[in-house]
Amino acid sequence: MKFVQSRRDFAKTLFAGAALVGLGPLGRAQAAETTPLNFQSIWINDPEFMGYFIAIDEGYYKAEGLDVNYIPGGPDVIPPASLLTGKADVALTSLMETASAVAEKGAPFKIIGCQFQKSPDSVISLEASGIKSIKDLVGKTVACPPLSLGTFNVLLGLNGVDPSTVKIVPYAFDPTPLATGQVDAVVDFMTSLPYIVEQTSGKKANYILFYDSGLPFGQDFVTVTDDTLKNRRKDLVGFLRASRKGWDEDFKNGATYLKKYEDTWFKGNGYTPGASEFHSKAQNPLMQHPNGVFALDDAAIEHNIATLEKVGIKVTKDMFDNSLLAEI
Repeated sequence: MKFVQSRRDFAKTLFAGAALVGLGPLGRAQAAETTPLNFQSIWINDPEFMGYFIAIDEGYYKAEGLDVNYIPGGPDVIPPASLLTGKADVALTSLMETASAVAEKGAPFKIIGCQFQKSPDSVISLEASGIKSIKDLVGKTVACPPLSLGTFNVLLGLNGVDPSTVKIVPYAFDPTPLATGQVDAVVDFMTSLPYIVEQTSGKKANYILFYDSGLPFGQDFVTVTDDTLKNRRKDLVGFLRASRKGWDEDFKNGATYLKKYEDTWFKGNGYTPGASEFHSKAQNPLMQHPNGVFALDDAAIEHNIATLEKVGIKVTKDMFDNSLLAEI
């Protein structure tokens, strides 16, 4: 099986290659019937972004008067930098990355929606390890990405585990050490790694969400600059409305689109059809909300701010604007 590297913690220093200076031209040339809108994704094309692909292919954005230019992400792409340089009008970003930029650099970002109500960030292990809670990591060896180490240590502390009682080794996004028992657990997204490990080892894998263990936060936040929010509010509402429609269609007919996109949107991403199906089914419950995809109610905002405080990042509610969601 060909493996795709996880994007978790590949993010480099936020402003590497992008100075916190002019945001670039906000205006976009008006097409005959649609207005261009550049949308920066956070990772390579996989089922995590199905709703947007559907919205493009089914004409949902065009119905809102938008010509969406979808820009794939990857290990060398920093979505917040795309916003600052004017390359993107809208971007999917991670909470820690965005909040750090706001708190430490005064970045003019606003989060207007949240794709994942619960982040897929997890501690993943083989069922045979007996790891069923964070407390069970005492005496175990855990592979953790270096940039996730601080958050993971906070998670351990919140669950009464002294980090010194856990052997933590670097994680290079390779499932082999977990599949072969060289480590007891890894820190990664649960949307694909459990499937890969099970296919590699023939053994069942389990996961523990950070969200359910004391660090409730979301993932893939719909983020814009203050100026874009001010000058293109109607376009942003249309983007959210069409994107939600795309995700609703995915929830109803995802299997059809998974098959369709094998040779289009997903081509060359290293996923097998089985991996794509697992990913889609694993992520959907984390995204759904009674008020619809992207919902960002006051309780969720409070949860995210509280988690940020636990990891040492202080922001206020001003970083969030959920008023656009009321208009879709």
